[in-house]
Amino acid sequence: MAPRVYWKGYLKLSLVTCPVTMMPATSDADKIRFHTLNAKTGNRIASQYVDAVTGKPVKDSDEVRGYPRSEDDYVMLEDDEIEAVALDSTRTINIEKFVEADSIAWVWYDKPHYLMPGDEVGAEAFAVIRDAMQATGTVGISRLVMYRRERAVMLKPRGKGIVLWTLRYGDEVRDEAEYFGKLDTQTPAPSLMKMVTKLIGQKTGEWSPDMVSDPVQENLAEIIAAKKKARKKPGKKTKAEPEAERGNVVNIVDALKKSLAAERGK
Repeated sequence: MAPRVYWKGYLKLSLVTCPVTMMPATSDADKIRFHTLNAKTGNRIASQYVDAVTGKPVKDSDEVRGYPRSEDDYVMLEDDEIEAVALDSTRTINIEKFVEADSIAWVWYDKPHYLMPGDEVGAEAFAVIRDAMQATGTVGISRLVMYRRERAVMLKPRGKGIVLWTLRYGDEVRDEAEYFGKLDTQTPAPSLMKMVTKLIGQKTGEWSPDMVSDPVQENLAEIIAAKKKARKKPGKKTKAEPEAERGNVVNIVDALKKSLAAERGK
């Protein structure tokens, strides 16, 4: 069954507008989840909010958001006050600017979404915006209210559609120079570079989603299936990587030679 449309709205570039639909490009719906139960009764445990001082339960109608002003002192905001700051970007992706596609570092990328034409009438306008970005090597920058906050988004053409990435806020990204800038600049010996390059060539292959499979989820699924059949089955342990040698520094040349020999053996 096809997933439900996550978002409907309009893609706008100057006077060109077309209806679009959007779906998250990733999903964790198939991930195994657990409920917390009472081991004695087998019943689910219900959680509820309680007042931190009185210890009494708080009704949903009495809950309000607060911003800490000082210790035990908050500025309270009602839902309608928070929603009032939402702009026109709630339903319109208005492309305000274009930048070179490779000018935005990967660290700014947050969540990907698939953007598609909303109907056949708007398909041509959608296609011309998509293909023009592809031809110029640019991506579009806009703003959109998503996940209860207005976010900067990047529109990147891909195949017949457009991938819309939400971008991280400026205060969420740390400057890499604070970390990498402290590293000493070393130039490896040409002989080592040659051996490592050869090793990379031997290990290079085609990308496959199997490379990012989750063995823990697979083992949990087996345990659950076994328990459904009323028989216990011990969980498999993921084979641990051998620990690196400790103490003396490993001779890089010897290690590379052994690695290359092992790959040839395979």
